[in-house]
Amino acid sequence: MKIAGVDIGTTGCKCTVFDADGNDLGRAYREYAVQRNESGHEIDAKILLNAVFETIAEMAGKYPDIKGIGVTSFGETFVMTDEDGTPLHPAMLYTDPRGEEQSERLADTLGSRQIQKITGLKPHATYSMPKMMWVKENLCEVEGDASHIFLMEDFVVFHLTGVAQIDYSLASRTQAFDIVHLCWSKTIFDQAGIDSRKMSKPVPTGTPAGPVRRAVANRLGLGADTVVVSAAHDQVAAAIGAGVFDGSIAADGAGTVECMVPVYDTLPDMDVMYEGNYAVIPYVIPGKYVTYAFSYTGGALIQWCIDVLAKEEKQQALTRNLSVNELLEQEYIKKRGSVPGKLLVLPHFAGAATPYMDAGSRGAILGLTTDSRVYDIYRACMEGVVYEMLLNFHLLVKSGIGCKKMAATGGGAKSKIWMQMKADILDVPITALSTADAGTVGASMLTGLATGAFRNLADAAAQMVQETVTYQPDKEMHRMYMKNYERYVDLYSAVRPLVGGER
Repeated sequence: MKIAGVDIGTTGCKCTVFDADGNDLGRAYREYAVQRNESGHEIDAKILLNAVFETIAEMAGKYPDIKGIGVTSFGETFVMTDEDGTPLHPAMLYTDPRGEEQSERLADTLGSRQIQKITGLKPHATYSMPKMMWVKENLCEVEGDASHIFLMEDFVVFHLTGVAQIDYSLASRTQAFDIVHLCWSKTIFDQAGIDSRKMSKPVPTGTPAGPVRRAVANRLGLGADTVVVSAAHDQVAAAIGAGVFDGSIAADGAGTVECMVPVYDTLPDMDVMYEGNYAVIPYVIPGKYVTYAFSYTGGALIQWCIDVLAKEEKQQALTRNLSVNELLEQEYIKKRGSVPGKLLVLPHFAGAATPYMDAGSRGAILGLTTDSRVYDIYRACMEGVVYEMLLNFHLLVKSGIGCKKMAATGGGAKSKIWMQMKADILDVPITALSTADAGTVGASMLTGLATGAFRNLADAAAQMVQETVTYQPDKEMHRMYMKNYERYVDLYSAVRPLVGGER
């Protein structure tokens, strides 16, 4: 028996297949284009759906005994469709600037803190509801003709099964879901003027939607009894795939975006969460919640440094049979030792995420001299990303959220230098996991539960969460890093006025 996880991202999707023992058998991947222009940021939902179907068909061709498929997706982005699920407009991405005026109006009417207490989200135009309001006001014929309003997970699940359901964690990314009563908020839908009956039915994370429709099964090469599962929002799926089930451990998603996902057993101090722009998301375990502390530039900042500054080092790495990352890390240690760098980097190269949520913030490199080299800047970029996470970590502790250890996934988890740096700066042990695709692992774990492959989450984790090495914090290194961190905490407030622009 095989199980599969489908992870729908902003620019591409993948389908990964595992056997019942948790072994990764392979994956298929398809890219799709995002349209960003003055009118907005959009994606063609039909093209996205076809890409998902292609990945499933490719893997079903290799493994015809797939018994279940779990679907996870990025959040916020939505599309309105007719009764059959045919899109009536391009899907609006979470980065689309449309909806800002509607977000402000909704916050002014209901109150920002009231919205946050209901939905777990501080009002922001990123979320689905303000953009739905924009569609109603500017594309009224679309909203009027729509029978369904889907996010990407439930859009795909509907086309696979004919069932319109959405898991709690993804529903919460709309800014219209009541996280306490676990239902759509009548207060918010009524004020927004959106018909909540067009939304998919909210269900617990990991709920089976049913078997694949016969015509779809035939098209994709699946068995008629293949079960489809509404898995989770991608960050929640990644936390599940990292084996994060209680407040003692947090997930560290070391990918393009750096994202820390801790778990907590009760609702936290909502005032602290409000001030830090932290979401409160229902988790797979009833009564537990997670939040996201993140930086838009994690691995993306490292890649920028390599692409822009390390062109010569790329060639050197090829001749030495090293990755350019390894070469820069080794050169720094060779020339500077293992001590923290002298440069400071504010990693807001794509704006600031939590705790500021300031799209107008910009990156900065401080302390440059004629002695500075590319490896110094590279090292400072790595440190800056972790300092930003420590800043978030300290704020979350104030709301009663913390952790004693972390589990790291993503491409960054392969860097021994970066993992040790994180352990030293955050002062907690960090265990690197073998998979870079924790989202598909989490989706497959939930699918295994639904199909009977696993007894419970602990059993699923024992089979599928594969640890590699644990990095223990070095107390002396932590002390040295904290001297730099004392300067780092003032960096945003010092640089921001010089940048200008709206927050």
